[in-house]
Amino acid sequence: MSIVMICTMVLCFALTVSVAVSIGLASILGIQASNANMLISVKEMFSSINKFPLAAIPFFILAGNLMETGGISRRLVEFAKSIVGGVQGGLPMTCVLTCMIFAAVSGSSVATTFAIGAILIPALIKHNYPVGYAAALQATSAELGVIIPPSIPMILYGVSAEVSIGELFIAGFGPGLFIGLALMLFVHLYCRWKGWGKNDGDGRLKFGAAAWQAGWALLMPVIILGGIYGGIFTPTEASAVAVFYALIVGMVIYREIKLTDLMVILRKSVMSSAVIMFIIANAGLFAFLITRAGVPDAIGRYLEAVLQSPALFLLGVNGALFVIGMFIETSAAIIVLAPILAPVAIHFGIDPVHFGLIMVVNLALGMITPPFGVNLFAACTVAKISLDRIVGYLVPFVLVILGCLMVVTYVPQLSLFLRDLVYAK
Repeated sequence: MSIVMICTMVLCFALTVSVAVSIGLASILGIQASNANMLISVKEMFSSINKFPLAAIPFFILAGNLMETGGISRRLVEFAKSIVGGVQGGLPMTCVLTCMIFAAVSGSSVATTFAIGAILIPALIKHNYPVGYAAALQATSAELGVIIPPSIPMILYGVSAEVSIGELFIAGFGPGLFIGLALMLFVHLYCRWKGWGKNDGDGRLKFGAAAWQAGWALLMPVIILGGIYGGIFTPTEASAVAVFYALIVGMVIYREIKLTDLMVILRKSVMSSAVIMFIIANAGLFAFLITRAGVPDAIGRYLEAVLQSPALFLLGVNGALFVIGMFIETSAAIIVLAPILAPVAIHFGIDPVHFGLIMVVNLALGMITPPFGVNLFAACTVAKISLDRIVGYLVPFVLVILGCLMVVTYVPQLSLFLRDLVYAK
């Protein structure tokens, strides 16, 4: 059964069949090969999405779309520009910083790419940055949308590996801030080397004026994250609060969302949510069948025999996840692989929260690596260019993230310090 499933899935990927359909078809053929009851497919697909924490996904997607339309993202850009826009390369640094702030509410890298890219990619081009560089920068910066909490992939890992989502969220701050600061330092030095961005500070607001203008937008992550860690509401309830807050700010305070806009926003959010939920349902069925066939146990025993130390295990897993992330959507990869790899990581004495951050950071790289990097396609759509024009500028960014991934992997306290501080027993 497992051989039929894996071969079918690989063949479908090679034929460029969508990830969800590939996984679902492989699962159906696996059931047929094992002569099992087809009702298993319905039961397991429903069970995969019938989990309360997953309700946060459509709400966070809707909140991100409301922020984009309601003027919140534009004000966050002006605020970030007031902080770092005065130095050479300040506009690319603004892109990274804005994505860090926006990530603290949206939970989605694609939403971050569209919301921030629609503003900053044209601004970067206007300041004479190459259009390929602007798109590559935006795609890479938006990756922080799934690393800095709240994060949809973290929710999926928590559900799949039975790990506290609250602990994953607070552990994500260390790696997220570290990667964001590393990217800002890199783009500053790169722009100085290239001679770009000497006039990036033109037209920026003073910090006080920008902070006042963005006050309601900046209050949003404070309310959401403060409510989660203050014990006022759960991460799932926080997603609903985010939608309500974004709606009030966009319609009543900033008055940039009209009633006629709501149908477009809701339709876009429903479509995005449906795609993710369909992937989750099919991946859940696939993971159930693979587990039933004993594949996780076999892989665990193999890894224990071949990779006999935690350091080697993490190196091997990172290499495998990097390749997998190029071809499989992040959400699907986490749902399929987390139940397999997390128990092996625990066997090696690796904290499951730390391992979750390693998986999320690594698979987030898949969002900016060809051939199936969703952030790349989103950034190319905004910039109106083809993928080949972005690849050359993308390589240095991928190397920077890989370097950060190694630090996250082998310095566990970067992820666990805040978690241990907040959840100290």
